[in-house]
Amino acid sequence: MSGDWICQTVRDLPPSGIRAFFETAANNKRLIQLGVGEPDFRVPESVRKACISALNRGETGYSSNAGLPELRREIAGYLSAGFGLRYDPGAEIIVTAGSSEALDITLRTVISPGDEVLIPSPGYVAYAPMVTLSGGSVLPVETKREEGFKLTAEALRRSITPRTKALMVNYPNNPTGAVMTRRDWEPIAELAVRHNLIVISDEVYAELTYGDRHVSVASLPGMKERTIVISGFSKAFAMTGWRVGYCCASGELAAAMLKIHQYIAMCASVPGQIAALESLRSGLESKDRMKAAFDARRTLFVEGLNALGLPCHMPDGAFYAFPSVAGTGLTSEQFALRLLREAGVAVVPGSVFGPGGEGHIRCSYAASAEQLAEALGRIGRFMESLSAGDHTLCFPEERTKGCEGEGTEAGAAAVGS
Repeated sequence: MSGDWICQTVRDLPPSGIRAFFETAANNKRLIQLGVGEPDFRVPESVRKACISALNRGETGYSSNAGLPELRREIAGYLSAGFGLRYDPGAEIIVTAGSSEALDITLRTVISPGDEVLIPSPGYVAYAPMVTLSGGSVLPVETKREEGFKLTAEALRRSITPRTKALMVNYPNNPTGAVMTRRDWEPIAELAVRHNLIVISDEVYAELTYGDRHVSVASLPGMKERTIVISGFSKAFAMTGWRVGYCCASGELAAAMLKIHQYIAMCASVPGQIAALESLRSGLESKDRMKAAFDARRTLFVEGLNALGLPCHMPDGAFYAFPSVAGTGLTSEQFALRLLREAGVAVVPGSVFGPGGEGHIRCSYAASAEQLAEALGRIGRFMESLSAGDHTLCFPEERTKGCEGEGTEAGAAAVGS
């Protein structure tokens, strides 16, 4: 009976493929978790102490809707010094409940029913459902492995229609690790101006590049006014559970977005905002050490995947490897489910990241070097079993049931993609 009350849009919405694999693996300590993008580093002690001190002082009430003024000033300074982006902290920055809320209020502000949003594919799993919930339609834009999964002007030009309202981009990219240079952005920016597109730029991995410094599309001439920059503290500052993000936009857009934020969130968590403030003041060195560790793990893991016969380009940013599994003859979902069941390694099938992701799996190398080495060993044995047609790599207590085909139907239902 209660199902009759659920609106059709939500009824048709698939559950997150990433979370499905996370929940499957969460209660099994024997599994190696490479499925969720979460750093394995602790928040620095100075940040934890700042938050504890604030709690002891009773700073647990509401903040300004837009966020603590001192945090917005610190974000403005950080963006200016690091990326050449200049925003008025009093009128152009909103602190949100994670970058996910920032994306939500952005789409609700700029998308009307029937508007089309271009999204490079493969792309983060939440983007298409968020567009659907805002009343818009998704147009995937193909990116190719041989081009480093970068968005090209040619692919974008072919995808634009008279109903296209916005372009949503995410570089450094989840799931591919692709990074866009200034030269890459210039023809994209030219098309955005020519077709009067709003650009929604998710830059939550901006600090995690392993070569040149991240370039924001908003820093190009004529792009700040038409770009909404979204970021947060989850990835580079290892603050996933604190749920603090932010969005930056020109004054009129920011004022409209703030109205939605006021109604759905009131304000971001104040203890979280205090922790974020301290991260910008004293946590930058810890962030740099974490990035150096990711860089070393990146090389170890990607070279290991290639050696196992899973072709993988070297990602230039974020902390994901996106190897091809097409040569195994399995779909990405079949490969991920069997790897989970038979080898105890949790990854995410590329199919959940859109049509461009099929034939790949996403592996997070934000796990420890020891776990990555063990994962490579397990994947290698799994690959050998595929070559031999052997389906008996499951855990010993499961062998009495047999492994062949076990869990595939339930796993496919859980993925929902």
